[in-house]
This record gives sequence, structure tokens and C-alpha cells, in this order.
Amino acid sequence: MKAVILAAGIASRLRPLTNHTPKCLLEIGGKSLLERAIQGLLTNNIREIVLVTGYLQEQIVSFVQKKFPEVDVKFIYNEKYATTNNIYSLWLVKNSIQGEDIILLDSDILFDPGLVTAVINSPYPDTLALNSHPLCEEEMKVIADPMGKVVEISKTCSPEQAIGESIGIEKISHTYLQYLFAELDHMILKEDLGNVFYEAAFQRLIAQGKSFHIVDTSTLFSMELDTLEDFQTATEKLPANLL
Repeated sequence: MKAVILAAGIASRLRPLTNHTPKCLLEIGGKSLLERAIQGLLTNNIREIVLVTGYLQEQIVSFVQKKFPEVDVKFIYNEKYATTNNIYSLWLVKNSIQGEDIILLDSDILFDPGLVTAVINSPYPDTLALNSHPLCEEEMKVIADPMGKVVEISKTCSPEQAIGESIGIEKISHTYLQYLFAELDHMILKEDLGNVFYEAAFQRLIAQGKSFHIVDTSTLFSMELDTLEDFQTATEKLPANLL
């Protein structure tokens, strides 16, 4: 199993912290988000990583090569990072993961490595980590059926109907990836939808009968860092086991 980490974005909402530093290299508790993510993967015996870079990519490449020289990391540069979203970065890894099962994660998540363990250990081949908490408009919300199968995933679905927030860590089988990249090809090449979230493709596949099951990881710490307020909260709430 390989991991795919998406780390191309500018993270303008975290300025001035990201004026000269990519978001994934911002430190919480003395370690960068990217260092914590890679260590979390290594803890789960995942040692092959495809890392999509963009903004200030030289810093990311240099950091990884110096900090993790023993890890097999393939770097893919999203030259359109300023005008595209994570769907485009995901599309770029198509030829690097054919025939593979993967763990997909965004690089701006501060998380307990047990989250990856829980996703890997799910009996379902296609699984996403879910955090159940009070929701508002900003979160990537999930509505699921009684069996835990996702029926809607978006920022715009009803907070009242949603069972929680998609954390941004998914286990995706090679079978699902075939359908996913076919959908991404159409969305990007035919519809010019390179500036949306990749969950838009997940939602289209749900309509075709292909979906994820959730694994509830609410007891494990996780935070997505989008704003300066998020960064401050994460600094204050980082659990002792992640220090």
C-alpha cells in the first residue's frame, strides 16, 4: 500500500505564517505537519509515498530528503497550484499509483497515527475517517446510511443530517481508483473543474453506486488547519501523546 499526500496549496488564510513557508512545514509542538504525517504513515508500515507539491515546493523536497532519506518518496509538482484545488493535485498522481491500494491524506491535518491504523484495519476496501462533532458550514460533511455507507459528502450538505466531518484521510482500493480517475479525467479535461475539492468526484461516484464506508475516529485527536485561529487552537489542544 502506498500513501498519497497532497501539499500543493498556498494556504492564504494562514498568512503571514505561510508568506515564506508552505503550510505543511508549519510546526505544532516542535514538529511540522508534514513530519508528523510521514511519521504517522511509517508507524503504520507505509514506506512508499507520492507527495504532490506546489507552493514553495523546493522547501518541501529539501525537508523530506533530509529528514526521511530512508523513505521512498516520489515528488510530483503541480505547476498550476495557484489556480487549482486538491482535485487537480490528486489527478496528477494517476500514473504513479496504478494498480495500488492507497492511503490518501491532505497535508494540513494534525492527527493521531491511530487514525491511519483505524482506516487500514477497516473491513471495507474503501473507507474514510470520520469525526463526529457539532457541525457548521465550513466542514466537509458526511451523510451516511444506517450501514455506515456514505450517501453524501460535501461542504454544502445539511449539518442536521450529517453524522460528522470527513477528516481527509481515506483508504482507497485500486478498483475504486480506476473509477475515480476516469471521473477525474472527465471533470478536468472535459469540464475544466480543476479548482474544486476532490470530494466532488466522490459525490459523482456515489451516484454511480460506488462509495466509501465510514470509520468513526472521534476518540482520536485530529484537526484540519486552515486559519490562524485553527493554528492557535491546535497549539493549545495538542494532546500529550503527540508532543
